[in-house]
Amino acid sequence: MMLESYSVAFWGILLIILTVIVQSVVAATSKAAQPGAIPGKIDPSLSHYSFVFRSNRTFANSLENITVMLGASFLTILLGANVFWTGVIIWIMVLSRIMHMVLYYCIATEKNPSPRSYFYLIALLANIVLIGLCAVTLI
Repeated sequence: MMLESYSVAFWGILLIILTVIVQSVVAATSKAAQPGAIPGKIDPSLSHYSFVFRSNRTFANSLENITVMLGASFLTILLGANVFWTGVIIWIMVLSRIMHMVLYYCIATEKNPSPRSYFYLIALLANIVLIGLCAVTLI
């Protein structure tokens, strides 16, 4: 029954996990293609103008965020929070993280905030709302 009720949320969770796997492959492939690449080490002189830097930062940023995202998502589901809002909020996070990734891959800028920053913030706010949904459900 839970699988059917939360299927929209589970599809979102699956997509965010697949997104991080894609980011891992893109980061590893772009780095490995560099002359003299050393596993586990990125040239410290690289900045946002390097796709190697941007793809590795995109992956690292997702790793920094996925634990809380997955924890909040599963906690919300396990608590039996509102099915509709759980799905909507998870999909807002998923789409925001994908837009963050696409913009980080495509736009080489040192400007702050950059267009990707807005999608980072949308995903962060969605995560906070999801945690709030957990709290409301617990009360």
